[in-house]
Amino acid sequence: MIDQLFEFVANHPLLVGAFVLVLFAWIAYEIRNSSAGGVTSSEATQLINREDAEVIDIREAGEFKAGHIAGARNIPQSKLESRLGELEKAKEKPVIVVCKHGQASGIAVAKLAKAGFARPLKLKGGMLQWQSDGLPVVKK
Repeated sequence: MIDQLFEFVANHPLLVGAFVLVLFAWIAYEIRNSSAGGVTSSEATQLINREDAEVIDIREAGEFKAGHIAGARNIPQSKLESRLGELEKAKEKPVIVVCKHGQASGIAVAKLAKAGFARPLKLKGGMLQWQSDGLPVVKK
């Protein structure tokens, strides 16, 4: 198996070089975007307690009812643009966007920033990280 890999690399150096280049570019992109505009669970807790941050949960209603951060407002990502008016009072406050894994919230953060929100932030790791950190969850 290893011999075949070395033979492939020797026979196709341009293809392997392109793959390695794309791999490094993708890793760099993910590292840069994972830290941009994100807060950890403890940082989110501090923002909620000290600066009265607004928490927006962009998961669907069923997932939201199964467990969410206390005080969070459920606005599914598909309806975010049409419901931005509900968040007008929070334009100057930190707005923490929560999704399931922390990946989909980046799109919502970009929409909020474009709409003029001063401090839109995503919760790194999403609700899964929040729960694995042992932080409280409300079920309705």
